[in-house]
Amino acid sequence: MTNILIAAGFALVFVMVGTPVWIRIVNRLGYGQMIRDEGPEAHLTKRGTPTMGGTVFIVGSLFGYALAHLFTGEAPTISGVLVLFLMTGLGFVGFVDDFIKVFKQRSLGLRSGAKMIGIILVGVVFAVASLNFPNGYDITPADPHLSFLRDFGPSIGPYLFVVWALLLIAAMSNGVNLTDGLDGLAAGPAGMVLAAYVIIGNWQLRNSCAAALAPNCYNVRDPLDLAVVAAAVLGGVFGFLWWNAPPAKIFMGDTGSLALGGVLVGLAILTRTQFLLAILCGLIVMITLSVIIQVGGFKMTKKRVFKMAPLQHHFELSGWAETTIVVRFWLMSALFVGIGIGIFYLEWMPKK
Repeated sequence: MTNILIAAGFALVFVMVGTPVWIRIVNRLGYGQMIRDEGPEAHLTKRGTPTMGGTVFIVGSLFGYALAHLFTGEAPTISGVLVLFLMTGLGFVGFVDDFIKVFKQRSLGLRSGAKMIGIILVGVVFAVASLNFPNGYDITPADPHLSFLRDFGPSIGPYLFVVWALLLIAAMSNGVNLTDGLDGLAAGPAGMVLAAYVIIGNWQLRNSCAAALAPNCYNVRDPLDLAVVAAAVLGGVFGFLWWNAPPAKIFMGDTGSLALGGVLVGLAILTRTQFLLAILCGLIVMITLSVIIQVGGFKMTKKRVFKMAPLQHHFELSGWAETTIVVRFWLMSALFVGIGIGIFYLEWMPKK
């Protein structure tokens, strides 16, 4: 538990203190957020707000993780390093996208093809590496199986697994990006899911098959270190949320949204909870589906299902205040996370 507290605490303090410094740097350089003209009219007042705030919580998370291991004397694990690599790699792709936007003063950054190539390159390295590096019990960080509460069914093979991992990475990173449409809307739910993975990692450690081959034990390579990663990013996100809450002093940008999507998928794959992630991230899934429904419905019927997509903008145009939408969506996210954790613990409940 000590390394979890150190990782979360340092990341929290670093981001709380470092974000105002980053805001001053971004303001001095003139790197303010560009707003799409076709977006809600109320968002035009946010033009020029400092962006790329995800940089601060990425750096804070990395330092928090490193310091936790430095102070406890425990070596980092390949599982923890892989998740942080996925987060940082996708964050770099987002940073390039954000930088092009602010440097060229336009609402579009990287072309979609170039952005996807970046996501694929980072994702392939993560997926391939996760199938290697077995520990003394011959357990690798990931396994070529589908998973819910643990791996299930026959192996899908390494090649299909890489494709599956890429689909998850692309879907979740873009899902968090779509959710990041209002002040604090992405950071709050992401923090709740990260907190769930701190709990999941601890529970898997205490019921590891490496300790005892008991019923329902978990074949996860480094559950404690995955909890440390989740705690480090959680501390960073909470520190960032202090400055990102309505009215936001800074936006996370694609730098932060892609990074958060990456760390959530990385944790899900390496804790063997791929499909459980869809429940924990129910709000993000719901917002992503609203875009798919809007686009698909318009192509088929030439009519819009929602006033605007993603879903949060529909409620904005329906007259809801921004803070009302954010708080209510946070409550929905908490409900999804509660359901997910409940399902995770369900198999451990006494059976009559």
